[in-house]
Amino acid sequence: MFRLSAPALRRELSAPDAGAFVTFEGRVRGHNRDREVGALEYEAYGDLAEKEGARIVDEARRRFGLSAALCVHRVGRLQIGEIAVWVGVAAPHRSSAFDACRFIIDELKHRVPIWKKEHYTSGDAAWIGPPG
Repeated sequence: MFRLSAPALRRELSAPDAGAFVTFEGRVRGHNRDREVGALEYEAYGDLAEKEGARIVDEARRRFGLSAALCVHRVGRLQIGEIAVWVGVAAPHRSSAFDACRFIIDELKHRVPIWKKEHYTSGDAAWIGPPG
């Protein structure tokens, strides 16, 4: 299981024309819907998830005039506090950088086939999304 390295990902977005750099880190939190969560487990339909994720990033690059963009989502079991998803964009101006970052994470959640299973501290678990 790999861990995301935010500093390494930021280095991939170096662009001389970028005056703005915006990131989003989605982390595993210890509660959801009034339940204590001990861990999350993500599953994805791999090929489709990668293709749709690339489409979203390409669409954001064109739509917002980005210098660079990157989105990475982990799969497998993650512990509380770990980064599950990372989005970074570089753009000439801050407004397009903020808008593009929000667009990418929102579209990812809506369009990419990734599901999570919440493992509760009580011992039970539940899928949030299709599997199960």
